[in-house]
Amino acid sequence: MNGVRAPQGQASRRADLQMLLATVIWGSSYLFMKSGLESMQELNLVAFRFGIAFIAAAVLFHRRLFRMDRGTLAAGAIMGTALFAAFVFITYGVQRTTASQAGFLISLAVIFVPILTTILHRRMPDLRLTISILVAVIGLALLTLQHELSLHMGDILCILAALMYAIYIMIAGKYTPKHDPLTLGTVQLGVAALWGLAATFVLETPRLPDTPQSWAAILGLGVLCSGIGYILQTLAQRHASPTRTSLIFSLEPLFAAAFAFSFQGESLTLQGYAGAALMLIGVLITEIRVPYPVFWRRKRTALQTELGDQGAPGV
Repeated sequence: MNGVRAPQGQASRRADLQMLLATVIWGSSYLFMKSGLESMQELNLVAFRFGIAFIAAAVLFHRRLFRMDRGTLAAGAIMGTALFAAFVFITYGVQRTTASQAGFLISLAVIFVPILTTILHRRMPDLRLTISILVAVIGLALLTLQHELSLHMGDILCILAALMYAIYIMIAGKYTPKHDPLTLGTVQLGVAALWGLAATFVLETPRLPDTPQSWAAILGLGVLCSGIGYILQTLAQRHASPTRTSLIFSLEPLFAAAFAFSFQGESLTLQGYAGAALMLIGVLITEIRVPYPVFWRRKRTALQTELGDQGAPGV
């Protein structure tokens, strides 16, 4: 038995480390986007970051791509389309709000996942989910409604990005266990890049970064945040439960705020910090299950048994 459990435990710990590393990397992406958007338009930036990520991944995993079947290609195309849609909202939102605030708003994806799951399965949300949503909404109000009772466009776009990213997480959770994660991750990057390139030619004017800072930001987004980050995510989801993965992902806004404070001097107001803290608490409520004490579980089981025995004759 020990020989079977050890590899599973090692795989689980490795998945945790992979997801944590990806989360740290994604926390830096908001700064890279801010810098890149100084010389490029939004869709152009999306096309570049995923194009660079795809080229890097394809060079490393080209042999796997040649052995790819149609099912993996179709799954990667669906995931890449959802990923592109999410990042359109993310990129436009980051351009219109602060990096730290964008990180906290986009973390609402972890709340949207159980909400969408509840809707799809047509079940009423349990008390824990209801409480987490209420706490997160209160935190969202404190974070975004600073001086007037209205949301800024950047805040709205980041919330829509969180919803779209939640849809992407659910799609990825469906397809990742069924296909090779490295091939699937590479295909989704390529599809997202193609969508970005097409949208750039239709809606914007394609251009290259024109400063060393912009090139550094684009390479950081492409190689680190998109290439390494999303390959790590697809690898981790093979061995990490959705609960554990979402819990680690919920740390992203903390890293985003830390990067924004360290490199750009961004800081929230006291009200904003209180709202951010409530949002994180709301996220954690959805992910952490508090077990009943042993004596309470025994009483509960005994009570259920007693009620069951009393109810049997009536049936």
